[in-house]
Amino acid sequence: MVGVPAERYPGERRVALVPAVLPALAKAGCEVALEAGAGAAAGYPDAEYAERGARLLPSREAVFAEAQVVTQVLGPGANDRTGAADLPLLGPEQTLIGFLRPLGSADAVRALARTGVTGLAVELMPRITRAQSMDALSAMGTVAGYKAVLLAADTLPRMFPMLMTAAGTVTPAKVLVVGAGVAGLQAIATARRLGAVVWGYDVRPAVKEQVLSLGARFLELPLEAEAAEDARGYARARDDAFYRRQRELLARAVAESDVVVTTAVVPGKRAPVLVTADMVAAMAPGSVIVDLAAERGGNCEPTRAGETVVHGGVTVIGAVNLAGAVPYHASQMYARTLAAFLGHLVRDAAVRLDVQDEIHRETLLTRGGRVVHTGVREALGLADDP
Repeated sequence: MVGVPAERYPGERRVALVPAVLPALAKAGCEVALEAGAGAAAGYPDAEYAERGARLLPSREAVFAEAQVVTQVLGPGANDRTGAADLPLLGPEQTLIGFLRPLGSADAVRALARTGVTGLAVELMPRITRAQSMDALSAMGTVAGYKAVLLAADTLPRMFPMLMTAAGTVTPAKVLVVGAGVAGLQAIATARRLGAVVWGYDVRPAVKEQVLSLGARFLELPLEAEAAEDARGYARARDDAFYRRQRELLARAVAESDVVVTTAVVPGKRAPVLVTADMVAAMAPGSVIVDLAAERGGNCEPTRAGETVVHGGVTVIGAVNLAGAVPYHASQMYARTLAAFLGHLVRDAAVRLDVQDEIHRETLLTRGGRVVHTGVREALGLADDP
């Protein structure tokens, strides 16, 4: 039985599974039990789940009690507001799948491990070809990058495209996207579709071709690019001298932009500050910054997570959980990744873990009362834990 409780993070409207994936799960031998109303905020009424064979249960406790596999969008750890309330509902015979923020808090990961649950963190999914359909982090990054540009366009006191009108020509907005991962590339694509002149920047030179393929220009800075990314394709953390030089070189491009979208994060680390308060002050009044790294400290110095502040006439949006702001399609995309993941995990109507399989091994966070992921143990200083 796969359980789908309602999300409890304040303002979260996504749901872990949508009706459309239930037939595929049924073929894999998975029944689904849904907390009544769990999909309503995302646009998926109970009746649609029932039509696809889901059982509707009256309470959260009933879902956890019956489910061998619990699926969530924001599980304990990722839901740092109310997620701890779910810990007493989990046990050694269950598997939990969702965003668990494994590199966030050692105490939170330990607390999850103590329940005995087998916890699989979707954000640890390896970036390999056969796991692409299971990559929930990339799916949600796509939504966030799209929504970030719409927020910027709505806030900017000018239009994005060049327009030829009877009242004269409207010049296009200039957009700079810092960080060309999944979210950054989607932000670039969306800004281009809206008609802006777009520049993309990333410390990894390998992404230049991707930026250019979207019709944007690539901002090249004379910085050493050696070892710019890790084995998973993420940017590596650099020293303070590197980031200081980077800010100096970015300053002019930031000052000339009407919109800046920052997306630079390093897994398990505080986000690097790439745009200082002085750089923000040098932008034209009315300019907009959307900081997608706000939840991890922010790439922009004036950023406040979950808040919109005005600094020197520039609006700085500390975007948090933008994927949750587009709950219908975000849920659809997330559910597809979970369905693919479950299809890989389930054999004979039960989860069969094989630590020789890279997908299983790299997503396995807790098991048997322990934090078992080697990389997480090292990053959080849990190497000496039993």
